[in-house]
Amino acid sequence: MVKKISQNEFNEVTASEVAVIDFSATWCGPCKMLAPVLEEVSEEYAGKVNFFNVDVDENPDLAMQYKIMNIPALVVLKKGEKVDTQVGFAPKENIVEFIKKQL
Repeated sequence: MVKKISQNEFNEVTASEVAVIDFSATWCGPCKMLAPVLEEVSEEYAGKVNFFNVDVDENPDLAMQYKIMNIPALVVLKKGEKVDTQVGFAPKENIVEFIKKQL
């Protein structure tokens, strides 16, 4: 499950062993295409990786903190530290590979 969060819930992300943050916006077409793919991947990696969604319009400070210039953007954090970023829509296989290399 991908959990939608805001700035005040961000400590949940940094407390995760491995977290994937999906930075997106409601008006973004590729973001809407990516959402069901991430939902599927999150179910496959339940218990290994925590998945979160951050709306950049509602949380501009988080977007700035992680230097998000384009969306959708996936950011992987390990123990609260940013280790990788992927920008743009990608098919499920690519997303799985992106996440697997961080495990």
